[in-house]
Amino acid sequence: MMNLLHWRLLVAAAEASSISRAAEHVGITQSGASQAIAQLEASLGFQVFIRERRHFSVTALGEQVIAHARNMIAELDAIRDLANDSKGLSHGRIRLGSFPSVISTLLPTLLRDFHRLHPGIDLVALEGSDEEVEEWLAADTVELGVVLNPEPGRAEVVLGRDEWVAVLPAGHALARRATTGGIMLDELAAQPFILATGGCTVNGKSLVEQAGLHLADVRVTVRDWISACMLVREGMGVAIVPESALPEDRRGLRMLPLTPTIHREFALVCSSAGRSSRATQALLAGLKKNGR
Repeated sequence: MMNLLHWRLLVAAAEASSISRAAEHVGITQSGASQAIAQLEASLGFQVFIRERRHFSVTALGEQVIAHARNMIAELDAIRDLANDSKGLSHGRIRLGSFPSVISTLLPTLLRDFHRLHPGIDLVALEGSDEEVEEWLAADTVELGVVLNPEPGRAEVVLGRDEWVAVLPAGHALARRATTGGIMLDELAAQPFILATGGCTVNGKSLVEQAGLHLADVRVTVRDWISACMLVREGMGVAIVPESALPEDRRGLRMLPLTPTIHREFALVCSSAGRSSRATQALLAGLKKNGR
């Protein structure tokens, strides 16, 4: 069944002469975009694009389809703008504070999707530590903030939940021994340690201290999770890293769960300014509707 995303994808592919770039523009995977275009062409009963190894172009019938699609999207956008004007959402600004790992992973898609729906509203992301985000929320410097492990009832929208894992060099004695189970915090705490903070007070050191332990030998302290993993790969020590922050290239590394398991949750929290902001409430309503 054809929907607005299909038509936006079609126009984006024609303008970019590339399905992969069009997929990135509308926020879906390349395989999903290829499948959607194939389904649309099957529904129409003719090819919209000529796709060859080194050549991508629009067919004659496809040019007519693209022209109608552009007009349709423009009309729908005009209706959306009219609705936004009636709700006071035609212009404005939302300031959103977050710690670095969420800025780089979850927020780009969120910002892009919201801008597509409300192009007149500027969504400004401010990067800081988790302590700074709390200060910004208290001072109404931001309308929204990403908070780690918020107290019950405080979160407006839960953005994600992941597990802390131990990262060791592939040839480490603990990695070879722990074939199926996890690793105890006291075992890690006794090892040469690469402390990564991710710009947050909740990190490997705080987790160890909450268990009544202490790190015996902190070799290096870094802010970036990926940097910590690179140092682990070089054999400088072990680290504790959130699962969602692990690098794509995991050669030379061994990731093992902690025993007992420790999770972290990150969620959007509203400031007083955010609760009275129509734009902010529209963003939250959209996220809740989409099951965030």
